[in-house]
Parts: sequence; structure tokens; C-alpha cells
Amino acid sequence: MQWITRERPKIDRIACPWLIARFIDTAPELLYVPPGDVLRVARETGAIPYDIPGVELTHVGDLCSFDAFLEKFQLAGNPALHRLARIVRGADTSRLDLTSESGGLYALSLGLSHLFTDDHAMLGHGMVMYDALYAWCQACQAETHGWPPVMQAYPSNGLQTTK
Repeated sequence: MQWITRERPKIDRIACPWLIARFIDTAPELLYVPPGDVLRVARETGAIPYDIPGVELTHVGDLCSFDAFLEKFQLAGNPALHRLARIVRGADTSRLDLTSESGGLYALSLGLSHLFTDDHAMLGHGMVMYDALYAWCQACQAETHGWPPVMQAYPSNGLQTTK
């Protein structure tokens, strides 16, 4: 399937493609276009628009587009995704006090945007960042920094991506 949003992604427009690729669509085609072209290109291609006003998968009240995806695709029951959603929501809505991790995600996201002018290159690096954050949400909150570090054995990619 094709998914479309505004170019120059930051927090939600990296988090949502990560969620799409890891939990919703095994072979997504992710399109980034100028803001004024999103709805037209969506109509022409049949792509699903997200994170723009007036579409189903967007901000509603205090919630962000990531929350809309969790609700629509019935993923809100996954505790790690629920925790990740709060982190994303805090960073994406400038409520950096919502979680202690939101400020870090905000900083990393703005840093990625500064480093990459190509949206898909930025997305590639953002995917690794969200994989790591999701792994932390799954199993690492209680871990502290110490020496020697405790190493966890994970499946090949380290993620548990089932509902």
C-alpha cells in the first residue's frame, strides 16, 4: 500500500511510518510530498494520507497521528506501543514534560532533520531510532547504566512485533 504525508518529516511523520512498517503493512510505499500536494497526490494514487488536517489519521485534541494509527489498527492494547505513544505525543505536541523521554526524542528528531535533506534517508535513520526506543519500551525501563552491562538476547532484529 501507499501512504502519504508532508515532506520534511519530524517526530510523528517518522514515528507513523515506523509503526506502519513494523505492525501494519509488510511492504509499505511511503511518500513525502509538499504540504499542498498531499490530498491531490493521495486522490491520484490511492495513497492513504496521514498527519495532515482533515484526514482520518491525524491529530485529534491532545492526541497525535501516532495515537490515531494505534486506535484504527487496534494496536493500543500493546503496552510497549502505548508507552511509545506517550513519548511520541509529548515530543510531537511540545509537551516535553509528558514523559521523561519526550525531550530526548524531540532533540534527536530535530537533529535528524538538521542532518538529512533527503526525507527517505532521514526515515531510514529514524527507523533505527524507533526500533531502539520500542525495544526500550518493551524491556529496558528498569535497566540502569552499570559495568559490565547486562546484554539481552533478542531474536534476529531484537524486536517483538506481534500484536
